[in-house]
Amino acid sequence: MTSTTAGRIIPRRRRRPIRLAGVLIAVGLAVLLVFELYPLVWLFISSFKTQNEFNTEPFWSLPATFSFDNYVQAWTSGNIAQYAVNSVLAVVPALFFLVVLGTAAAFALEVMVWKGRAGVLLYFLAGVMVPAQMILLPLFNVYFRTGLTGTLWPLIITYTALGLPLTTFLLATYFRAIPREVFEAATLDGASIYRQFFSVGIPMIRNAIATVLLVQFFFLWNDLLIAYTFTTSAKLRTIQVGLLAFNGQYGSVDWGPLFAAISINVFGTLVIYLALNQQIMKGLTAGSVKG
Repeated sequence: MTSTTAGRIIPRRRRRPIRLAGVLIAVGLAVLLVFELYPLVWLFISSFKTQNEFNTEPFWSLPATFSFDNYVQAWTSGNIAQYAVNSVLAVVPALFFLVVLGTAAAFALEVMVWKGRAGVLLYFLAGVMVPAQMILLPLFNVYFRTGLTGTLWPLIITYTALGLPLTTFLLATYFRAIPREVFEAATLDGASIYRQFFSVGIPMIRNAIATVLLVQFFFLWNDLLIAYTFTTSAKLRTIQVGLLAFNGQYGSVDWGPLFAAISINVFGTLVIYLALNQQIMKGLTAGSVKG
């Protein structure tokens, strides 16, 4: 289509048709975003409500005042601080053992050449397929007979044993991606197998180690079944078990402090994830342009 203005022919711009697929994708993403964010927003707002507001007001209503009394009560009277410390004392040593044992096993299975390593790798992979529910009762019997009940060691040992197969498999995949010529050159330079492990192998997969640590951290931190099975006293409860047993006076549920405790757990781990995720992505990007 054209139009004439003062003897000149000016072509009209064609309007680009709106693609239906793009609109549907945008609407779908908006709906998905609402479903993802609304529970978090509702959880955060509900953590400021009083018990009377929970009993008399609709669930979508806003609190009358934004007071942090529920958070103070959850942190002190609800023993969330002690539960969080117990979770740290159980998860951090397990992560340490996972990194040390998993990295060494992955290096031995992928870099070192020895007879039978393929069968050992399959043995590690078989551990991934073992359901945790099948071994809880035998493990509890073993821990009881060895006198480990009443401590956090059953959690540390179980977390390490269940997380080791997946950790070894993931790190072995990263070791497999390293060119074999790198370790052959280190051997020609006179580096021992330990020197190759500490000075060549670990620096080249440090980003992978950080990624595996992040995955295993959230898996262990959010565990309820294993912690609920092996914590035999209230003073050993992890934060997930503590939230499950979070009751008020005479067994009633104080919803305000409960939602505050859940918010501390959810948003605390969310902040940790966002911080560590950014660092891992920066490390991966920096490593991809080197050399």
